[in-house]
Amino acid sequence: MKGIIGTICGDVIGSTYEFHPIKTKDFRLYNHYSGFTDDTVITLAIASWLIEDKTSKDVLISEIKRFGLKYPNAGYGRMFYRWLHEDSPEPYGSWGNGSAMRVSPIAWVADSLEEAQELAELSAVVTHDHPEGIKGALATSDAIFLAKTGSSKEEIKRHIEKHYNYNLSRKIDDIRPDYSFDVSCAGSVPESIICFLEASDFEDTIRNAISLGGDADTQAAIAGGIASAYWEVPPKISARSIRRLDSNLLEVFIKFREKYEK
Repeated sequence: MKGIIGTICGDVIGSTYEFHPIKTKDFRLYNHYSGFTDDTVITLAIASWLIEDKTSKDVLISEIKRFGLKYPNAGYGRMFYRWLHEDSPEPYGSWGNGSAMRVSPIAWVADSLEEAQELAELSAVVTHDHPEGIKGALATSDAIFLAKTGSSKEEIKRHIEKHYNYNLSRKIDDIRPDYSFDVSCAGSVPESIICFLEASDFEDTIRNAISLGGDADTQAAIAGGIASAYWEVPPKISARSIRRLDSNLLEVFIKFREKYEK
């Protein structure tokens, strides 16, 4: 299975390591406490927007608010939580990685890289209108679109470095020792992309991301979203994550998959 399932799997697997960081790739993928967080909720809000009307900014805001308020304890940042409760929410200059973690559905809807970029920017600016917030969403969406359409890892790397000035030549083993929790796009998106670039398959991507000891669920969601456009997600991994969705989220996931991923 390919598609936004990679984002969901990364979130669910990383959920128990967000506040209990580890610095090893040797860990259990799932345990009793593994579950979806805000990364999955808002990713599926974006999916719902795309299903309903991808041209409408009003529908985008409405769907993000609807999903966010339905799952108030999903683990949102303080400013985003406040945004959810505003009658007429305005962007708040965020440079956080929330713009990148929710963007994966866009690459599966867009018919061209240019369309993916337009939709990715729109998906970001309603909250994350800081240049770094927009950049993180664009870089992630570009990587997924390029992976989906058959680009090699080296081609993806060159494109992201050229257009977004991220340093993707670092190695995970060099990053890991001094890396810590970082919710900024600038400090987490490049590292997440590197986790994909260095991986041998989907599972290895997720293990790379969590082993950094940072914002585990979000970085695994970002890296997983790219990896699941490049490789198939193993059935045992996808099934164990899908089982953790409730009926509402599962319905949106199935609708999106049937409309855009098959």
